[in-house]
Amino acid sequence: MSFISENQLLLLVSFFLAGACGTAFLFRKPAGHRAWKVADLVWVVLGGIGAIVAVVAGIYAADSSRIDRQIDIAFAATKAFDRDAARFRLRFCDPAYDSDIAILCEKVEFLSASTAGNAQLPLFIAVTREVAPLKGLSFLLTRSEDKMDRMISTANDFDPEPFLIFTSLDEKTQGAIDNLRRKVPAIAGDYLILARGYDDLIQQVQTLKDEWEFLQDNAHILVLQIIALCLVSFAAPFRLGKSLVELR
Repeated sequence: MSFISENQLLLLVSFFLAGACGTAFLFRKPAGHRAWKVADLVWVVLGGIGAIVAVVAGIYAADSSRIDRQIDIAFAATKAFDRDAARFRLRFCDPAYDSDIAILCEKVEFLSASTAGNAQLPLFIAVTREVAPLKGLSFLLTRSEDKMDRMISTANDFDPEPFLIFTSLDEKTQGAIDNLRRKVPAIAGDYLILARGYDDLIQQVQTLKDEWEFLQDNAHILVLQIIALCLVSFAAPFRLGKSLVELR
């Protein structure tokens, strides 16, 4: 499988040349000869296989477009959380004039450190943007195979579980929010917006990881697409040759 994906252009050209050589041999046969009928049958069969695989690959491409949208959503969630966290710290934590506010400020710092401070999270999102959805033919890409493999490995190694163990509303934080609802409701409301932003960020990253794994598990469809293209490129010269012979 890896040989096929790494030598796509060579295989396509080789199959086309093989078909062209076979067609050149058939030019010695007159129009209507059984050999040309067999060549036409080869085109119909292999072309039909190529069409079926193209439909399947099209479904895969439609699924892969979901990761493009999910990457954008994850980036938006990251920016929204960073913006809300920075605004909260600027407004209420410099300095915190109340013990309950101090608890929320400490929690905001902790949540910020668990996301932006961990290089894995932004790196995973950035890498998936670079290599997703892996739906193009590799000979159309300019990036080296080694670099591509390293980036894919980085995305595969990302584990969102460490981020999921943190909660934005633990018992201590919830107590501080309840107290602030009586004293300064605006601060409690701002933190709840921040907490929802954090929860949304983690959910979107988890969804992005799931989408990535789905595409990786079904990447063999792209190999089937390459094989189908090779078969069509092999059969195309026969169909062209038959048309030329019939025109003469």
